[in-house]
Amino acid sequence: MDSLGTILERAKMERRRLLLTSLASLGAAGMTGLGGRRAFGQDKPQLANSLRSLTNPYHASFAKGGEMFAQSVGAPYEVLVTEGNSEKGISDVRALLAKSGGNLALCIDPNDTPDTRVIVEACAKAGASVVSIWNKPADLHPWDFDPHYVAHISFDGAPYGKLMAETLIDKMGGSGGIVALGGIFNNTPAIERKQGLDEALAANSNVQLLDFQVADWLETKSFEITQAWLTRFGSEIKGIWAANDSMALGAIEALRAEGLAGEIPVTGIDGIKQAVDAVQSGEMVGTVDWDPIWVGGMGLSIAYNAHVGNIDIAKEPHEHREFYGTGVPVTYENVEEYIANYVDKTPTIDWNDWWGRVSGQIRQG
Repeated sequence: MDSLGTILERAKMERRRLLLTSLASLGAAGMTGLGGRRAFGQDKPQLANSLRSLTNPYHASFAKGGEMFAQSVGAPYEVLVTEGNSEKGISDVRALLAKSGGNLALCIDPNDTPDTRVIVEACAKAGASVVSIWNKPADLHPWDFDPHYVAHISFDGAPYGKLMAETLIDKMGGSGGIVALGGIFNNTPAIERKQGLDEALAANSNVQLLDFQVADWLETKSFEITQAWLTRFGSEIKGIWAANDSMALGAIEALRAEGLAGEIPVTGIDGIKQAVDAVQSGEMVGTVDWDPIWVGGMGLSIAYNAHVGNIDIAKEPHEHREFYGTGVPVTYENVEEYIANYVDKTPTIDWNDWWGRVSGQIRQG
């Protein structure tokens, strides 16, 4: 028979075991509660894409991609439109952070480069997860705000800007005057694509840049600028280079008004449907397809999957945090093949193939 002391000691150990078991259960319940908040029903994160304007065909497709991804996971989705106003864009994000209590997965194409830091800091403070597209300061990196600044996606504008300039020059026969339309001055892609244009001009001494003007990515502004150019330079213009498709389409409208569409070659970048149609009809000679549906949907997918814990983003290498995607050039020479492979076939996107289109880490500096 056990002594009284042995019995009391055994009882003490049993109470300690029960206490530890209870604490462990409470901890497990707490963790389950946190996971459950982000995994089921009404507690799924709010999803949102922030972009400049839905009248811009590129951003309309960007928003569509976000909607497709949100439907695939059954989460609420909202589109925030800056209308080219940085203050509005930042204010809308802050309002959605407050409304969602920070349970937000956000994909932003900031109106201007400095906006990114303000939005990232607000998201980090609120506990949200954000992926940025195209624009961010060079000294701002996703790993600076782990785990909330999930990733930054861009496309290397310099080689594609150069490729479109070379396509234009080739169609012109290698000589003559061109005019060029640039994006918002401080935007990273505007700077990179202009760099590509400059490289192509430096390699083709028989081509003269008659004028370069910033049209802020806008079709209406490029229309007005091109009208003025046609009056000013007349037949000296042998080609028009535009840093995006919307501005290229504005230039085409001005050419149509003068009966010159198809006579003066035009290039753009972004690969929106209207531009591809224009390449096929002969009114444009080239564009580059970034697949904005993929950009808008995959940016949101990466933010969402990091937010709910499917990606341990802090453990991912830098080339998965700050990377270039892959573009597809569409020119007068391959447009039919492109349409057969990318337009006529129903596009299917694996939203869990997060890194399948990574073409390299973004250059620093």
